[in-house]
Amino acid sequence: MHLANYAKLPRELVAVRGVCSRTAESAAALAKEHQIPFATTDYDALLARKDIDVVDICVPPALHHEFAIRAADAGKHIIMEKPLTGYFGTAGDREPIGLHVKRAKMREGAHKNAEAVREAVRRNGVRFCYAENWVYAPPIDKMRRLIAASKGSILELRAEENHSGSNSVFSRDWKSTGGGVLLRMGAHSVGALLHLKQWEGNLRLGKGIRPVSVLGDVADLIHTPASDRARQAGAHQWISANPVDVENWANVSISFDDGSRGHIILSDVGLGGLNTRVTAYMTDGVIKANMTSNDAIETYAPDASGFAGEYFTEKLETRAGWNRPSCDEDWFRGFSQEIEDFVTAIHENREPKSGIDLAVECVDVIYAAYQSAETGSRVTLG
Repeated sequence: MHLANYAKLPRELVAVRGVCSRTAESAAALAKEHQIPFATTDYDALLARKDIDVVDICVPPALHHEFAIRAADAGKHIIMEKPLTGYFGTAGDREPIGLHVKRAKMREGAHKNAEAVREAVRRNGVRFCYAENWVYAPPIDKMRRLIAASKGSILELRAEENHSGSNSVFSRDWKSTGGGVLLRMGAHSVGALLHLKQWEGNLRLGKGIRPVSVLGDVADLIHTPASDRARQAGAHQWISANPVDVENWANVSISFDDGSRGHIILSDVGLGGLNTRVTAYMTDGVIKANMTSNDAIETYAPDASGFAGEYFTEKLETRAGWNRPSCDEDWFRGFSQEIEDFVTAIHENREPKSGIDLAVECVDVIYAAYQSAETGSRVTLG
């Protein structure tokens, strides 16, 4: 997806000059497909190249903070997929770590990893571009403009993301992903809400509105008596989520220092394709931003194979029946805009709209929510 959106920009702005992968075969295949001149399995060899200014980190979350620090120390600007980092275990942890490690310890470790990246970025004077596409999505952009046009205040923000489970087998294990839906999917919702309140504060007050406390609840809904009963009755198992030690459902409430609230619900057990939305309840209006569903195109097919050769939308279980394919998913969900902002921000030596501070704050809020879910009480943010 990143490569597809680099290709949309003028060549004088950006050229992809190298790729590093875990295996020589995958590196060579990607380089051939996208006509990239250099392929390697040696990350240090990529970082040593003088003709490379920026490293785009699309590795699994457990490697994020290490790869980012190495890139910063090599003087490279960084583009990184969400989440910034998390807690992935230590040599003394019993496995599976999600069943044994206290969330307070996880929160401390995740914060340490996040701050290490921020310190490396500042120490080396490089730009950090945090690939939180919700910040760039046209519906959220329009929401910002509508808020700016009003005189009102945001009293409550609600965000939601659900689908029927990750495609990655690694999403089942805490040591690989740093958590379940609260980190893997919640980074979007938490990031969007933190961004909007920060932006609103700068607009209205001249300073950002900060989160002050978090209340969280998490669950593994696929391993429950209700789910077992459905399986025993022969119900079709469309849901792919099958966690080992992570959650596949989360509910989070964020309190901000202006008294407003944010509410987030996340689920890996939601059929019907990807659902992502943010609603702003204001003193003088309501604004609903929907990043996925649209009715520009609608299809009907009795047989799921009827449109099998054409992409519809992410996480859709079947093309049978009525569906609404996305016309341009990358644009509508903000991927194209984030890549363009990152490239121009580095050229212009400015901060991107989504940067290191948002990335760190997301980790802090999410792991405070994990601690809250374990203790059953609200957790104050530092």
